[in-house]
Amino acid sequence: MNIDIQAEAITPRRQTFSHIARRFGVDKPASRYEEATFDVQPVTNFHYRPTWDPERELFDPRRTAVEMADWYSFRDPRQFYYATYNINRAAMQQSFDDAVGFVDKRDLIGNVDADWLKVFAGYLLPLRHVEWAANMNCQLIADWGYGTQITSAASFCGTDRLGIAQIISRIGLVVGANTDEALVAAKAEWMEAPEWQPMRRLAEDLLVVRDWFEVFVAQLVVLDGYVYPLVTQAFDRAGAAHNGAPLSMMTGFLADWYADNSRWTDAVIKTAAAESGGNRKVLKDWFDRWTRRAEEAVRPIADRVLGDRGLLAVAEAAADLRKRMIGLGALGEKELAA
Repeated sequence: MNIDIQAEAITPRRQTFSHIARRFGVDKPASRYEEATFDVQPVTNFHYRPTWDPERELFDPRRTAVEMADWYSFRDPRQFYYATYNINRAAMQQSFDDAVGFVDKRDLIGNVDADWLKVFAGYLLPLRHVEWAANMNCQLIADWGYGTQITSAASFCGTDRLGIAQIISRIGLVVGANTDEALVAAKAEWMEAPEWQPMRRLAEDLLVVRDWFEVFVAQLVVLDGYVYPLVTQAFDRAGAAHNGAPLSMMTGFLADWYADNSRWTDAVIKTAAAESGGNRKVLKDWFDRWTRRAEEAVRPIADRVLGDRGLLAVAEAAADLRKRMIGLGALGEKELAA
């Protein structure tokens, strides 16, 4: 008996879903990212307007002062959808787990100068409350935003921020010798320490901003643009003189995450600024307003931890952030000297 096995090519009847075919054409195969994000936003057949905002539809582009001809212009350069996001973040989580396990198993925390360990706990652990607020703000963007490309990415970012808050808590347990002592002290700092009150006030004020794109600029561009360089660069470098390498091992993921998230936020800002002069004016106004608030919030913390070096680091972060916005087209060249 002979068996003849032959390969046969089967031509698919269509390349993708109808909503993608209407945008790109019927003959163009679509990526999973495109199928998961383009033209998924509900636009018709709303039963009623929300009682908490009866002037607008449930999904309404008028919830922000930014205007776009196509709300699906905000492409995520990472092309995150559910699968790719989880694969990427699982690898990042594993890297953190390995670092913490290495430090904890070998009791490397004991090598860090005791005084610097207290300083480290005092400036890092209260930031878990900032991260929790950032999670809330990202979920507001996902809820009130318009266009699945930006709302899905915001939802992923919110999940990141909640995870970072939990990871900082885990670092607190390591610093506290597997007790909650350091975390309890950090919460007291957040609630009562004078140098933390401007940051706490800023975090609370951001929770009630109603323009979701303004929240995006204030939280994910401006405030993160101050906090993360301080934590991952200035404070990290200062710890080298105090045998702080084990602490740097545990916080190294913060720099990796911020660089990754900035790819998305930069793409959003660049796209919005390129849309119109009106958008650029709105972005500039928001940037100026929240830059002042963010600098006021981080200066007391930087001054307490690093003194003059901390204040210099704040100035450098401000200059880098302004250059970044100029490069994205949200600010003009004359803003660099402002």
